[in-house]
Amino acid sequence: MSFAELELSENLLRAVREEGYEIATPIQREAIPPILAGRDLLGCAQTGTGKTAAFALPTLQRLLIGGQPARERGRPIRTLVLAPTRELAAQIGESFRGYGRFTGLKHTVIFGGVGQMPQVRAIQHGVDVLVATPGRLLDLMNQGFVRLDRVEILILDEADQMLDMGFIHDLRRIVARVPRQRQTLLFSATMPDEIRRLADQWLADPVEVRVAPQATPAERVAQSVIFVEKQAKPQLLARYLKDESVTRTLVFTRTKHGADKLVRALTQHGFRAAAIHGNKSQSVRQQVLAQFKSQHPPVLVATDIAARGLDIDGVSHVVNYDLPLTPEIYVHRIGRTGRAGADGIAITLCAGDERGMLREIERLTRQRLPIAGGSRPRLRAGQAAHELDVAHGAGGQATALAGPCPTRSVGLPKSRPAPSGRGGRRGRSRPSGSGRFQGHR
Repeated sequence: MSFAELELSENLLRAVREEGYEIATPIQREAIPPILAGRDLLGCAQTGTGKTAAFALPTLQRLLIGGQPARERGRPIRTLVLAPTRELAAQIGESFRGYGRFTGLKHTVIFGGVGQMPQVRAIQHGVDVLVATPGRLLDLMNQGFVRLDRVEILILDEADQMLDMGFIHDLRRIVARVPRQRQTLLFSATMPDEIRRLADQWLADPVEVRVAPQATPAERVAQSVIFVEKQAKPQLLARYLKDESVTRTLVFTRTKHGADKLVRALTQHGFRAAAIHGNKSQSVRQQVLAQFKSQHPPVLVATDIAARGLDIDGVSHVVNYDLPLTPEIYVHRIGRTGRAGADGIAITLCAGDERGMLREIERLTRQRLPIAGGSRPRLRAGQAAHELDVAHGAGGQATALAGPCPTRSVGLPKSRPAPSGRGGRRGRSRPSGSGRFQGHR
């Protein structure tokens, strides 16, 4: 289905064409019509499916239908978009800028880690769309710089990650300040019980859209595992990067300290490498991302803030240097490669104390990762049933998992009761496996 068939305005279609898109993705085909019709929506979609355009385009059109933007200073905030990380908020802002370039609508993005006064001045000049992380938004609300009493459309993106990061109390405070009569769109990569309960509270008779089960890794990503002792991982990774034809590599570690330590090790082996994680200032993070998007990128070592928050084309390799604590994060990680119809490679370095995590990943994805090095440990008695389950699910049967969008337990903070919020509403070709490494020296 083309975008022209989705009844978008000519101003939006022109912007879409200039962005280089013609055919709508499944999430866009399913989500845009009900959003245009004013329905609340609960969306479950895999990373990289075109989800941002699925809510940005119809939101812009509904704002235009609601009246031409005011020219004077102080136009009210009519759409609020909440995102868990600075990177994701910035990218959503870029999407609204690109798609809204011919509409006259104004937007701004606010997040922590940078000075607030430029953000305050942008809000005071008036914006139609505000994209924000919860913490900075609450700070500016408490200082009296942000009012949400004119919001018509509330969008929560990556809601499950916001819960994982402990934002539930902030979200309740923010939603309590938004008018009850509004359109609400909630998107989540997984659908735990907590998200369902929030949807029951904040959405009215929502349309549900599910696209691409998140337990299904991207089809165009070649996955494999190397069994290795933990202390040998730095040397193994350096050798792998030298031996493989690698153009743009994203390496995931479990901790910030581990990311910085790995960057130092790769530098000692002669590679250009840079880290991105929550302890880096926003200016440093933006500089590193700009370098990674360049023609001669460094090896980018990241914690899982990058698993959903980054949208970078041309990532040839993803390396799971540390296995993630939850198997769903593995799918998010390897979804950074094999995007936009290209092929990609994902390699996992598995130490002895990480084999249980690997089993959970294989259980979730219903497939065993091919071994690229080392040897799979012998089964213990209690693991036989798991291996049988994985074997039955192998061979491309990942979509046979129960339900099109997996449920899992997200740990909500339990140190204090949640404050009461608003009540329920009504009304490219595959990178070769040979050749010398060139891109990161």
